[in-house]
Amino acid sequence: EAQRVESGGGLVHPGGSLRLSCVNSGLPFGDWSMSWVRQPPGKALEWVSAISTGGNITDYADTVKGRFTISRDNAKNTLYLQMNDLTPDDTAIYYCVKYMGARIPTTPSSAGTQVTVSS
Repeated sequence: EAQRVESGGGLVHPGGSLRLSCVNSGLPFGDWSMSWVRQPPGKALEWVSAISTGGNITDYADTVKGRFTISRDNAKNTLYLQMNDLTPDDTAIYYCVKYMGARIPTTPSSAGTQVTVSS
């Protein structure tokens, strides 16, 4: 069974940056398109970004386009999300999940990592 462990979250001021990581095990990571989703406090799960198996195709929600960059290292079974110019609206728990297409926010099975943007 696939297991994912996210890390890299924390408290950051508006305009700051964070880099999230997600280490995957249990399934062939390189065979799957992957995605980041997030859940803001009191709100529904949101799709954030996706990346193809080889990393050459990426997609972003309009709310993060130009500020976030998704990437992957298949040799390390790791997914990344570089987040720049953070705003309080980016406050959420961030999860990595398999991407099932159509910008659908797949329900996560991991613990996620908390990102808090506050002055």
